[in-house]
Amino acid sequence: MTTTLITGANKGIGRETARRLVERGHDVWIGARAPQLGQAAADDVGARFVQLDVTSEASVTAAVQAVRDAGGGLDVLVNNAAIFGRDVPVDEITGDDVDAVLQTNVSGVVRVTNAFLPLLRQSSAPVIVNVASSLGSVALCGDPDRVEYTVDSVTYPPSKSAVVMLTVQYAKVLPNFRVNVVDPGHTATEMNGFQGAQTLTEGTDAIVAMATVSADGPTGTFVNRFGSVPW
Repeated sequence: MTTTLITGANKGIGRETARRLVERGHDVWIGARAPQLGQAAADDVGARFVQLDVTSEASVTAAVQAVRDAGGGLDVLVNNAAIFGRDVPVDEITGDDVDAVLQTNVSGVVRVTNAFLPLLRQSSAPVIVNVASSLGSVALCGDPDRVEYTVDSVTYPPSKSAVVMLTVQYAKVLPNFRVNVVDPGHTATEMNGFQGAQTLTEGTDAIVAMATVSADGPTGTFVNRFGSVPW
C-alpha cells in the first residue's frame, strides 16, 4: 500500500486530496497544526492524523517519528500547507509580513521535505508533490492579458515562485524521486473567500495525478489539470 502524507490537510484542497487518495487505496496521513480539526478531518475521510506545524522544527521532528513508529514508511509527500498573508496594499506590507509567509510557504517546504527524506528514500518509488499556484509563474504574472497580472502582492506570489524553483532543485538532486509542482487553479477555498471558479475536486486533479505517478513518470514539471504551466 502506498503511504502518503499531506501537510495542511484538515480543510480545503489538502483535505480533498486526502479524501481522493484514500479512495485510490493510499494510506493517508493528514498533517495539520490543530489536533482537533486534523483528527476530525482524518476521521471523516478515513485517514490518519499527525500533528504537524511546518514552521516548527520540533513539530516536524515529532511528526517524522510518529510516521516512522507506525511502521508503514512513506512513499508520497504532498507539501500543501500555505498562507496568503495580510491582504493590504503593497506599500503597507512589512518585512515581518513577508517573513511570516515565507516561513510557511517556502521554509516549511524545505523543513518538511528534508525531515522526511530518510523515510522517502526507503520507498521503491518516492514522490514529492509541491503545491504552488499560477501566481508563482513569472510569465503569467507579467502578462497583462492574464488574470494573474491583476494580483498585486509581494508576499504570496513570490513565495510560490520560490516553491517552483525549489521543485526544480529537488528534482535535480533527487533523480530517483518524482518531484513535481502543481497549480491547483482558481479553486473555491477559504483562502479566497470561496470565490474560486473551480470545485475542490477540479482543484485537486493535478495534485492527485502527480501523487500517483509511476516510478518512470515525469519529474521537475510545473502543471495544472490542463497541462504544463509556464515558468
